[in-house]
Amino acid sequence: MMLTDLLNDAVRVAGDILSAHGPAVNAAKSFAPSDYSIHFFLQLAVIILACRVFGWLGQKFLGQPQVVGEMVAGVVLGPSLLGLLFPDFQALLFPKETKNVLYAGAQLGVGLYMFLVGTTLRLDHFQSKGKSAFGVSMAGIIVPFLIATAITPFLLTVPGLFAPGISQSNATLFMGACIALTAFPMLARIINERGLANSALGTLTLTAGAFDDAASWCVLAVVLATFGGGPGIAVLAIGGGVLYAAFILVFGRRLLAPLGRMVEAKGEMSTGILAITMMFFCLSAFLTDAIGIHAVFGGFLLGVAMPRGLFTQEIKRKVEPLALVLLVPMFFTYSGLNTRMDMVNSVPLLLIALGVLAASILAKFGACWAAARLAGEDNRTALGIGALMNSRGLMELIIINIGLQKGIIGPTLFSMLVLMAIVTTVMATPLFELVYGRKARQTGELGAVPGSMAAGAV
Repeated sequence: MMLTDLLNDAVRVAGDILSAHGPAVNAAKSFAPSDYSIHFFLQLAVIILACRVFGWLGQKFLGQPQVVGEMVAGVVLGPSLLGLLFPDFQALLFPKETKNVLYAGAQLGVGLYMFLVGTTLRLDHFQSKGKSAFGVSMAGIIVPFLIATAITPFLLTVPGLFAPGISQSNATLFMGACIALTAFPMLARIINERGLANSALGTLTLTAGAFDDAASWCVLAVVLATFGGGPGIAVLAIGGGVLYAAFILVFGRRLLAPLGRMVEAKGEMSTGILAITMMFFCLSAFLTDAIGIHAVFGGFLLGVAMPRGLFTQEIKRKVEPLALVLLVPMFFTYSGLNTRMDMVNSVPLLLIALGVLAASILAKFGACWAAARLAGEDNRTALGIGALMNSRGLMELIIINIGLQKGIIGPTLFSMLVLMAIVTTVMATPLFELVYGRKARQTGELGAVPGSMAAGAV
């Protein structure tokens, strides 16, 4: 009997591991500090497993890069699939109390990755392709806002898409920002995984995408300001962002050059230099996050200004594996936890969602292709640029989550925009390979997809 009681008590304790253990708050138990760590480690294990499995499946059977599989894994772990099939288990694994911890880890992961991307940016390519990059950027902003101006009046007549009482100008600006957005972190991953990081096309596309994203965030700041946040939000975001970017691009390389010289002199990066570099990264991410742009831009700008040569090789060797395998997947999962795919539940709403999708593809893919052609690029290169610029990914999910949280849009429009983000991201790589990559690899203009990327997906 004593052994039975002991076993029953052990089972009870084991079953209570994921319950809240803090003091009662409003007649319910709250989370104790240990509850957060217990959930955090279990969540990380599940996230890594899901991202590895879906990344491998996407590469093996669909020819998608690892990053697209990670995006799908994030949505699968959220309420759209796991929460739909096993709601109690999903709520137990990802309770709402732990989302803030996951959010902080997600921002660290994506910010650190964009810092690494910035260290590989070829400014010489940007200088040689500056005209094309500017034209693609402007087309990728202007045309989406024109399309948004055309479709928003109709969307405002459909109940539940936008918040009651929102002005047409605010609704149009928000839709324009959503359509103009390019998935900057996602685009960077695709460019790296397709072997484009050191190519003129990759640099041109990444630069144009960065500018389009920054413009979209500035427009969002204006919408939030006029929607009740106050004009200070827009002034701080736009003014602060421009000033910080100008400072980093003009003075950053000169101020950070001693770090590169110390690494070259020693032949490797010491832990002290790594610590200083990570401190600068955190401060840069803090500044851009605090002014209302996003932490990823702080990381990217600092990466652009970092010394090249051995310094870049060492920082990638020491930081990149942990960032890609452990930290970045948290970003995808956090966004997936806020995504519901069951809101578009009628034929009229599905038709509207497909219309928004078609308009978004026309506005981004078509406009960027046309701008690249006008800038003198050949048709194949222009099509490749358009295919990459059309990817929206989880930066889109971030901006529409803000719109939902701030009461600008309703859950139904949110779900339509999620659908648009997923479809445009999934189609980016196969479309790029179809119109540019496959032929470029055959002719030797572009090397094979790096084997390290393929191996990293397993």
